[in-house]
Amino acid sequence: MGFAGAMVVAMAVDALMGWPSPLFERIGHPVTWLGRLIGAIDRGWNRAGDPPALRRAAGVAGALSVIALSVASGWMLQSLFPSGWIQIVLVGVLAWPLVALRSLHDHVADVATPLLAGDLARAREAVSRIVGRDPTALDEAGIARAAIESLAENASDGIVAPVFWGALFGLPGILGYKAINTLDSMIGHRNERHEAFGWAAARIDDVANFIPARLTGFLFVLLAPRRSEALSCMTRDARRHRSPNAGWPEAAMAGALGVRLSGPRIYHGSATDEPWLNASARDPHAADISEGLAVYRRAMLLLAGLLAVLVFA
Repeated sequence: MGFAGAMVVAMAVDALMGWPSPLFERIGHPVTWLGRLIGAIDRGWNRAGDPPALRRAAGVAGALSVIALSVASGWMLQSLFPSGWIQIVLVGVLAWPLVALRSLHDHVADVATPLLAGDLARAREAVSRIVGRDPTALDEAGIARAAIESLAENASDGIVAPVFWGALFGLPGILGYKAINTLDSMIGHRNERHEAFGWAAARIDDVANFIPARLTGFLFVLLAPRRSEALSCMTRDARRHRSPNAGWPEAAMAGALGVRLSGPRIYHGSATDEPWLNASARDPHAADISEGLAVYRRAMLLLAGLLAVLVFA
């Protein structure tokens, strides 16, 4: 864990600053740069007239190319820095945009604020920015459920996983992971266009998130107001989730808050019958989003503390 200190730096800078809007407007964001590259590969290599086997092979080649380019870029940058604390600080600063600590908190809080005030229209608009389901069909419980699920899943994908791989390998690790996660979010879908082409992206993302998802779940359990319920729900229900990884932090959060998550929902006009996590519990309310954010803050502080211990171990 030679780059644990760099990840503490990245988390601290992001917690203080986020990714400032003027900076985004001027230069964009590393994830948007990756997105443009992936979009270009999808348009050029994913040809509808090709047979599925060829589209799958093209998807494998495209995913590996993006990941290799990202890892190589990180390695080249990192190799320019002298070893020691200067390298740790510089790697941490460059890793800062790849840790979505503050933006996740702010986006979920943006849902909680109008929902607590009873403004469902504004709450639906806010939740539509962080989930793909149809917000027009969501009542208070549906909005709260969507926000809490997004908080739990993205705590793993957006913070714990990049920090985990960054702590192991520095810039090559965190850039490689962000490439994997962005590939999955853009082309790792089970639809007609991406069933074959996105096959590799989805499988690689499953592997990359295997440990971080479970680590996130245990962080939530340790800091949960209902610790035994969180552990019981996670170990019982995590495998019921459609994702091999997302169920761990989501089930832990469901138990921590004493609410039920997942369940049936509507995506792009189509209903999906997902199983419940913590099925016998009540539906969440607006106040549960705030309690979930408190669990999230404590868990991320614990993660930073564990990394700091590794620095001096």
